[in-house]
Amino acid sequence: MVAHPTKIELDEKEMPTAWYNIQADLPVPLPPPLHPGTHQPIGPADLAPLFPMELIKQEVSTERYIDIPEEVQEIYKLWRPSPLYRALRLEKLLDTPAKIYFKYEGVSPSGSHKSNTSVPQAYYNMKEGVKHITTETGAGQWGTALSMSCEMFGIECTVYMVKVSYQQKPYRRALMETYGAKVIASPSNTTASGRKILETSPDSPGSLGMAISEAVEIAAQRDDTRYSLGSVLNHVLMHQTIIGQEAKLQLEKVGDYPDIIIGCTGGGSNFAGITFPFIKDKFAGKNIRVIAVEPAACPSLTKGVYTYDFGDTGQLTPLVKMHTLGHDFVPEGIHAGGLRYHGMAPLVSHLMELGAIEARSYHQNATFEAGVTFARTQGILPGPEPTHAIKAAIDEAIRCREEGVSKTILFNLSGHGHFDLGSYDRYLKGDLVDIEYSSEQVQEALSHLPVIA
Repeated sequence: MVAHPTKIELDEKEMPTAWYNIQADLPVPLPPPLHPGTHQPIGPADLAPLFPMELIKQEVSTERYIDIPEEVQEIYKLWRPSPLYRALRLEKLLDTPAKIYFKYEGVSPSGSHKSNTSVPQAYYNMKEGVKHITTETGAGQWGTALSMSCEMFGIECTVYMVKVSYQQKPYRRALMETYGAKVIASPSNTTASGRKILETSPDSPGSLGMAISEAVEIAAQRDDTRYSLGSVLNHVLMHQTIIGQEAKLQLEKVGDYPDIIIGCTGGGSNFAGITFPFIKDKFAGKNIRVIAVEPAACPSLTKGVYTYDFGDTGQLTPLVKMHTLGHDFVPEGIHAGGLRYHGMAPLVSHLMELGAIEARSYHQNATFEAGVTFARTQGILPGPEPTHAIKAAIDEAIRCREEGVSKTILFNLSGHGHFDLGSYDRYLKGDLVDIEYSSEQVQEALSHLPVIA
C-alpha cells in the first residue's frame, strides 16, 4: 500500500516572490469603477485621498506578475509558505475515492489569510509617510491582521468593527487592542455617517457597508490618514494569490492537480487567493471546476444582481460593477461574520459572468455541522467562514463516492475558529437559527440601487 503524505510543505526559498494578477489573462476586461458623483470612470487622483499611489497602480495594473517587496517577503516568512494538507481522515470517514487537500492559512500570527494583504498594505502606506490607517472589520480577522501589520510598520490603526461582531467576539477586539489598535463598534457616534444611521436605527446591528462608510469618512478628513480594505479590491485579491501559487507547487511535489477548487466567499479575497492561479490554467484550457460558497443569509452571487453599486452604505466609495444585494442591505447576525457583505469583489463577479466559476449557498447549521466533522477528523477547528468551503468539499466527495469516480478536491481553510467557540457552543446546544434571504427582501434592497445613465 502506497503511503500518502499528510502534510506537504515548501522551504522558505521556494516561496513565490511575485503576486499573480489575473487581469492580465481576462478574456474580457473588467468594467471600470465610476466616480460616485459624475458616474465617469475614476482616475488615480480620485483614489489618492484614500490609498497610497503604489496600491492605486496595482489596482489598475494589467501586468501578469508584480514583485513582492523584500521587506514584505521577510515578514511573510513568519508563517509562509503555509502547509498543504491531505485530509486523509476525512476521506476515510466519508468512504470516498476523492482526494481532499486543503491549504491552511490559520498558521499566520493573526490566524487567517488576511495577513497576506495587510502586510503589503501597511508597507506601502509606511513608504509614503502615512501615520494613521482606518479600516472596517466584520468578524475581526481583517482588523486583527491590519492591527498587527500597522504595529510592525509604526502606523496608528483605527478599526470600525461591525457592532454585532463586536458583541459576539470580544476576544477578537481584545487581540486587536493587544496589537495596538483602537477598536470602535459600528455604527458609532464618532462619524457623521454613523450618527445618521443611529438616528433612524439606534439598535442597528451594523454591517460592513456601514463600517466602511465610517472608516472612509475619517480617512478623507485627515491628511496623514489613509483607508485600507481587507477584501473586494483588485490589489487585495492579487496579494492573496500567493496562496494558490504555493498550493500549485505543493501539489506538483506529489504529482497531483485539482479537478475541483473551492473557497468561501464574502468579499472574495481568500477565494481569489486559492483559485486565481488555477483559473489562469482554466483560461488556457484546463478542465477544472471552481466553486464559490456563500451564506444563504447573504447570497450576493446566488441571488444578487450584477450591476454598479456603492461599496458602502453612506455612498462615499466609488461605484463598482459587482454582484450586489444593495448597498443598504443589513445582513442578519449570522456567525460567519466575515461573509456578511452586500457585494462581491468585481473580479469574482466578472468571472461569474464569464462562466469561469460557479456559486452555491448554505445555511449556517449545515456549515457548522461540516466544521464539527472536520474538527473531529482532522483536529483543526475551522472558522465559521471556511466551514462553507468544507461543506462543499464534503458534498463533492460524497458525490464522487456515489458516482464511483475519483476527483482531486482542493479548498482553502482561510482561518481557525479559536475565537468563535461561542458560535460553536450555540450550534452544539441547538441554538443557531437558519436564515434565508428571501426574494422579496432582495427586491426591496435592490430598489435603492444607483441609476447609471
